[in-house]
Amino acid sequence: MNRADLIEFIRLHHYAVEASHTIQGPPEAALVGFVVNDRLELFFDSFDSTRKVANLRRNPGVAFVIGGYASGDERTVQYEGEADTPTGAELEQCKGDYFAVHPDGMRRATLAGITYFRVRPRWIRYTNFNVAPAQVVVFEGAALSAADNPKEYAVATTYSRLKEPWHPDIESRGLFYRI
Repeated sequence: MNRADLIEFIRLHHYAVEASHTIQGPPEAALVGFVVNDRLELFFDSFDSTRKVANLRRNPGVAFVIGGYASGDERTVQYEGEADTPTGAELEQCKGDYFAVHPDGMRRATLAGITYFRVRPRWIRYTNFNVAPAQVVVFEGAALSAADNPKEYAVATTYSRLKEPWHPDIESRGLFYRI
């Protein structure tokens, strides 16, 4: 798993669960349609009246879970980053990419109160429990940096502590079911 593979995996998905912080501190989660660019930046829209917009305006720290919803496919991306609101030519480029994947966004763009967010990554973890041992790759620092030359992209190191897919020990621990 390298940076290009990560982008390809993320592009297979058009929806993610987004989590942001409330003013009181607890997280709130919502499903959002998104796109990703070659810099691993996510882009999505929302209405000013939503909790996520209020949360991101107060605290730009945001997290996403991408993938993991297709039966039999146990691959996910956990993504943490900082949200901002692009303007000018950057906004128009992001919107063009977004509308190509989510054409319904063009209708929303004409409505009052629509807001756009770009999220720049701080930390990304790709996890593949379809294989044994599980593949867990963390991207941070230089592995997240966009370079003009794809050959210069840093490749993240595979996390090797997991020797086999994780499965909860439901019988010996009452963590999942209370009787």
